[in-house]
Amino acid sequence: MTTSTATLDDFIVGLCFPEAPRWHAGQLWFSDFYRHEILRADTQGQLDTIAHVDACPSGLGWRPDGTMLAVSMHDCRLLGVADGKTSTLAELGGHVPGPCNDMLVDTAGRAYIGNFGFNLYAGEPPRSTELLCVLPDGTVRVAAQDLLFPNGMALTPDGRTLIVAETFGQRLSAFDVAPDGTLARRRVFADLAGSYPDGICLDAEGAVWVADARGNRVLRVMEGRGIVEAIAINDQQCYACMLGGDDGRTLFLCTAPGTGPENGARREGRIRAARVDVPRAGLP
Repeated sequence: MTTSTATLDDFIVGLCFPEAPRWHAGQLWFSDFYRHEILRADTQGQLDTIAHVDACPSGLGWRPDGTMLAVSMHDCRLLGVADGKTSTLAELGGHVPGPCNDMLVDTAGRAYIGNFGFNLYAGEPPRSTELLCVLPDGTVRVAAQDLLFPNGMALTPDGRTLIVAETFGQRLSAFDVAPDGTLARRRVFADLAGSYPDGICLDAEGAVWVADARGNRVLRVMEGRGIVEAIAINDQQCYACMLGGDDGRTLFLCTAPGTGPENGARREGRIRAARVDVPRAGLP
């Protein structure tokens, strides 16, 4: 493993808790949990508010027809977002034992949605849960079982492999994706013992950038090789990452002093940017 000397520049400051960054249509879109807002930043970091989500927005994505989707965390809903308003596309509360979190929307419009699996904020012990898939018609089905805090996800450019960060499993797991979106042949993409993988994204060499939620760093991970590079973030934790920019080589990092509304109230959350050598690939 090499420790990168990449320069981290502040792209946006004064946020509460930025999460789920997405590079889409030439801009960076993300959720801010404790502002209860979905936001969009242009290349200069100027912000627009896209929508308000009372129960905290999390994962974001788009269907092939351009419909924007968002996860509403604490009331466990999949939302459609249009013209600054939200509508409920699927109720997930009957399928999950804890808050929902990140999401990946594939090229067929299927939404894979993770969840905590337990009440983290009440101090419950971790337990395994299911990864859900919401079909374009709103049908909810179980995509995979026995995951420990399924969180960030990435889909390879050919659409045939889904990679899932299991935060409390301290690993990345991979699945084959069938044409109908069902998942099979689960395997360990990378054992990250000692790290807590959160948001992830994929580059053109097949490596995964991984936010280590408790390690003050972001990791570049390759299947069969493990961690090949690390970028340290000395003063905050890193919760999500996204490759974007005009050439796909800007790595955006969502950082904050910690989780929970008390940390969000400090408004010290940031999105930072670092230049990397290998551009973005796949989804999100």
